[in-house]
Amino acid sequence: MSGSAVLMAAAEGGIIGDGRTGANLALGAGLLGLVIGWLALARAGGRAGTGSARTGGRSAIAMGAVGTVLAVLHLATSSGGPGTGNGLVGAIAAIPLGLAGVFLGRRALTRFRRVGQPVG
Repeated sequence: MSGSAVLMAAAEGGIIGDGRTGANLALGAGLLGLVIGWLALARAGGRAGTGSARTGGRSAIAMGAVGTVLAVLHLATSSGGPGTGNGLVGAIAAIPLGLAGVFLGRRALTRFRRVGQPVG
């Protein structure tokens, strides 16, 4: 199965489930990116955790981008409008969550470099 076919199947909710499955997957990925970005930003500021802010920032960017792409694909392939049970509203809500995860991940990487920690 090609990469584009996998993304389309994930956006459409896969083989099983109703139309909301793809939107829920996008919501989960976007929310996970947001949480990872927030934790990476806290690590970069020296406030919490022992992990690497650089790894967290990159992970947040990746998960936020995946959530955003899945939400946009779900919006592009869903039929009907809001309230029809196809997950359109969930996909609309997933876009800002994913973008916020990307923003927080980028902010954590910027703060990680600015603090003077080694890049490498």
